[in-house]
Amino acid sequence: MSDLVTVGGLPVHPLIVHLVVVVVPMTFAAAFLMAVWPRFSRRFGPLIAIGAALGLVGALIAREAGEQLAPVVGVSADHLAWGQRAPWWIALFSIAVIAFWLVDRGIPANRSRPVWVHAFAAVMVLLGVMAIIQVLGAGHSGTESVWAPLLQ
Repeated sequence: MSDLVTVGGLPVHPLIVHLVVVVVPMTFAAAFLMAVWPRFSRRFGPLIAIGAALGLVGALIAREAGEQLAPVVGVSADHLAWGQRAPWWIALFSIAVIAFWLVDRGIPANRSRPVWVHAFAAVMVLLGVMAIIQVLGAGHSGTESVWAPLLQ
């Protein structure tokens, strides 16, 4: 196994997956607040953008580590499918969060957001929902593949 797969002799995949499972939903909650509350966006936008990027990097590392770990422990087709899709949806969500913050920070505090920015915020939120669905699907199928045989 390569260094990417293990840390201290333990597989890195489940460790990184926990990062994704925490960061992506937290980023979604913050992005939702950013979408509906301009002041929140201005104040915390940079942190939310960093969270989005961290979630994406974590998802990419988790996928790579999972692909390297799969031949060693085996993997269900369901988990493989969810794990392949999740980084793409997280990438779309992350790009939307960062783009929304960059656009929104340019709108003066004494002006309302244009209609197209509200529409973009709605798209960002929908992409976040899709990213969370993918994370939950990958997490559930991965948990089943690990724990179901042990609990029978």
